[in-house]
Amino acid sequence: MNRIKQKLQEDKKLLSIYFTAGYPKLEDTVPVITALEQAGVDMIEIGLPFSDPLADGPTIQESSTVALHNGMSTDVLFKQLKDVRKKVSIPLIIMGYFNPVLQYGVEAFCKKCEEIGIDGIILPDLPIDVYQAEYETIFKDHGLLNIFLITPQTSDARIHQIDQGSNGFIYMVSSASTTGAKTGFGKEQHAYFERIANMDLKNPQIVGFGISNASTFQQATTYAKGAIIGSAFIKSLTEKGPQGIHSFVSSIKKSI
Repeated sequence: MNRIKQKLQEDKKLLSIYFTAGYPKLEDTVPVITALEQAGVDMIEIGLPFSDPLADGPTIQESSTVALHNGMSTDVLFKQLKDVRKKVSIPLIIMGYFNPVLQYGVEAFCKKCEEIGIDGIILPDLPIDVYQAEYETIFKDHGLLNIFLITPQTSDARIHQIDQGSNGFIYMVSSASTTGAKTGFGKEQHAYFERIANMDLKNPQIVGFGISNASTFQQATTYAKGAIIGSAFIKSLTEKGPQGIHSFVSSIKKSI
């Protein structure tokens, strides 16, 4: 069974961490992954940096710029991850934009992910209609789950389409804004969380965007299976480097 599906069956709220590959330093990718698993994270989203990250806030954009300047690329990432499954066992997801995948070749990209032991891919700019028409078979042939995003503006009809077309979890974007740490969620976001929970979807939801600490993690997971922290973790990496990972994760997990 796919590692993501196995993890989703566990009877607890899941903590997923996003970080940009090749940041703060080019060779930090695998050390960050191993430290995150050792700290007790449930899943890891490995960000493939892109020059035009439209959905990302300033913190992640800056980390992408630094990583690209460091020399990170799709080829470099695959080389770094070549033996990662000898070191970690939790689900690994590559998150990025479709253009680098298209440039690499979708079939070749998915084949490489399978060889490495990647469990899923998140491509915010790949619509479900295009995916199902052109790429779904390729992803499935290589054992990869494609994770789709929904937002407060996504229609119920579209959410049901995404739910039917998904086979893992739904990435539930907490707001219509770009990524970035928030101090808390307002009434509209809580109403959104509750609305989605009441739709009785077959796939569990994991909330992303705006989760930065134990309090926002707890709020985000009141109705959802788990939550994803990105910008706040990258800020911690910027300030403390990989050696600060354990204390950062511990500060979040105290709410689980």
